[in-house]
Amino acid sequence: MKIKLAAHGIELDIQKDDNGNPIFGEITSFLHEVVVGTDEPFNAAMDGIESLVLAQAMAGFDVTTPQYAEAIETAVEACANNI
Repeated sequence: MKIKLAAHGIELDIQKDDNGNPIFGEITSFLHEVVVGTDEPFNAAMDGIESLVLAQAMAGFDVTTPQYAEAIETAVEACANNI
């Protein structure tokens, strides 16, 4: 099952078994710095956000709501302002 979120180009691909239980998940996004002089602390924080989003999606959270996208935006902004 592919899920596209409304924040930072986040896309999830969640594979489920025959009973509908998630068994594998993958995430892609535009959260990481892709310019020369990559900001490692910022990218590490974005890895954490990606991991949380994927874990919550695998656990059954509805990550497609506007409120969830707003929460991601807030977390990313907080990281950018504090790293």
